[in-house]
Amino acid sequence: MTNTSTNRSGPAAHTVGLDIGGTKILGALLDAEGGLVATTRLATELGPDGVVRSAARAVRDVVDAAGLNLSVVGGIGLGIPGIVDARAGTVKHAVNLGVGDELPLAERLSTALGGITVVVENDLNVAAVGAAHLLERGGGADGTPGTGTSASAKHEDLAFLALGTGVASGLVMDGRLRRGVSGAAGEIGHVPVDPAGPDCSCGQRGCIETFVSGTALAAAWPSRHGRPSPVELFEAADAGDAAAVRVRKAFADAVAAAVRLLVLTVDVHYVVLGGGVAQLGRPLLEVVRDSLREQAEASPFLASLGLPARVTLAPMDVPVAAVGAAVLGRRDERDGTGGVRRARPAASAGSPERPVSRPGDGPGTADTGTGPDEDGRPEADTRTEAPAGADTALAGAETEGTLTWRS
Repeated sequence: MTNTSTNRSGPAAHTVGLDIGGTKILGALLDAEGGLVATTRLATELGPDGVVRSAARAVRDVVDAAGLNLSVVGGIGLGIPGIVDARAGTVKHAVNLGVGDELPLAERLSTALGGITVVVENDLNVAAVGAAHLLERGGGADGTPGTGTSASAKHEDLAFLALGTGVASGLVMDGRLRRGVSGAAGEIGHVPVDPAGPDCSCGQRGCIETFVSGTALAAAWPSRHGRPSPVELFEAADAGDAAAVRVRKAFADAVAAAVRLLVLTVDVHYVVLGGGVAQLGRPLLEVVRDSLREQAEASPFLASLGLPARVTLAPMDVPVAAVGAAVLGRRDERDGTGGVRRARPAASAGSPERPVSRPGDGPGTADTGTGPDEDGRPEADTRTEAPAGADTALAGAETEGTLTWRS
């Protein structure tokens, strides 16, 4: 457990975010201004009861790490794989967590923690929200400047491109989490780009995922020394291995194509690279930017878009998805999406009254890379069940300017 600050902003002003994976839970505690106060990491217990029990323990641990108690927590956000209904606060078919049937996770965790507001969201979506929040405040892992607390629209429009076992993106547009009508917004891994390409697990051929994912990279360059194949590939290419140089170039071109697709379809300001493969850091970023520059040489149109400067890395020193979950944990009853909100006994005199309401949705088969499981692989199907138009404002209401915190 890590205490990164001692900022205390009053009763029930903090929020906790959890990134729940098949082997571990990463937790983050944010203060009223969105500053990271403390983090924690612990093992995930499997099965419905185990998930609830270990999530409750993670919440208590991260609050304890800051020297605080649960009375300061006004909301909890969870990022979890599986089929998530954020409006109802449920998850099902999270196979790596041992969850099959629908689990009322928000309700059960809220009950276990004395009625604190709980919202549940797809793990890739919370990573996108976390990336937007962290880039706004402090900049990217490649030195992309942050904006602190000043207004900036740049981080209100981004795609979090997760390069894991599969490939998918989470989208934040105009400061709102974009799920889409059926929850498939950002599912670019299953856009076919080569009709004669490899078979894809989705039933199509030549999908982006068959060229861009960590699985595709491992198939093209199998690990020879027991380390992750991306690491071995880049080291071999740096050492001058001609075959490795070719494989790395093909992979960088494919990632660049995914970046180009995202920019040309939704024109986000940033495409943030995350997921297990992105743990390569700057070496990956540099070859992807090189590919984007090469692809723009033959196209004045592409050159005008400035694609290389729009690609950045997710911050690597903080649990991005857990932070994003904590951001979403600040949503209130006006948001109308997600979680269980119960009346909560006042923590102390002057603490804000919590509203009472009832349970009222992100695609992707790629790990978020904000603390990947030990094998670097993501959970299984993470599609979110979403009613039409169920996009979510990051602050719980439509806002102008930066991602707004509601105290």
